[in-house]
Amino acid sequence: MTIKETLEKFNIPCSQSEEKLLSSYMEEILEKNQSINLTAIKERQEFILKHYVDSLSVIGLKEYEEAGTVIDIGTGGGFPGVPLAIKSPEKQFLLLDSLEKRLKIIDEILLKLGVKNAGTLHVRAEDGGKDPKFRESFDLCVSRAVADLSVLSEYCLPFVKIKGSFIAYKGMDSDQEIEKAEKAIKTLGGEIVDIKETITNQRLVVISKVKQTPNKYPRKAGDPKRKPL
Repeated sequence: MTIKETLEKFNIPCSQSEEKLLSSYMEEILEKNQSINLTAIKERQEFILKHYVDSLSVIGLKEYEEAGTVIDIGTGGGFPGVPLAIKSPEKQFLLLDSLEKRLKIIDEILLKLGVKNAGTLHVRAEDGGKDPKFRESFDLCVSRAVADLSVLSEYCLPFVKIKGSFIAYKGMDSDQEIEKAEKAIKTLGGEIVDIKETITNQRLVVISKVKQTPNKYPRKAGDPKRKPL
């Protein structure tokens, strides 16, 4: 199935111009993946399902639709940020990762494809969340990063404006993880307002930023993972 056919099968509209950009991005990532690890997925149909359908599952959520500025924490090969930027040219995206080599490749591909509403930031999330330029300055944070939700919340919530949102992509077996993270989320100024099950059998944990994140968070690099809240 083509990208357009696959997305539309999952009720995600896709124009020919969007399909062309998504197809080109996939081919570029798979080619670069031969020399640097950008994705473990190498088969195209699986790539479309795991990286495109899954990434785009936030479309339609009020928290996503109302956001003008979006930061993607731990973007890796550009997911979910790049597919979302292609689908939402009216929004501005910042893709954060701690591995500079990955981001340089993403920058090159975005320039080549003419995607102008997405940029990259090479920094650890703990350091970026302390920077006044980025702290509490985004309408929405999204992340598919592989980290426990309590850890991920300390990475992500400091970037979100009050009344903004953080959406974490999680698996269906995340009940215990979500329950354990509630204390950390509250400590960081957040509140779980919804858990959506997606058409790809994933979960979107929607967290509203209800109050300011205390200045001591995020803690120094490495501490959130070593000593989760």
